[in-house]
Amino acid sequence: MKPFRSEIRNSPSQQTIKIFLNDQSLDNKIKNHLEQLEEVDFIELRESVGRNREDENITIFFKDHVDIHKAKEKIDSRLWWYFEEDMVD
Repeated sequence: MKPFRSEIRNSPSQQTIKIFLNDQSLDNKIKNHLEQLEEVDFIELRESVGRNREDENITIFFKDHVDIHKAKEKIDSRLWWYFEEDMVD
């Protein structure tokens, strides 16, 4: 099972990326880890609405003129690195 899932979400006001973690106890750790990225404007922990979803998600908001697809690739890469390092420790 994958440790996380990420999705690009489009809204009328701003594009976001939502991160769904299998282990919600890591939400704050991951939030703090991703806040270091220069493209990130701010990050919120939110309750998820919908079936077959985790109870919470990490919603990432970006600064103006950020390429959302490149940002998603960077975030996914950083999260895979994080979880690989975490599994080694």
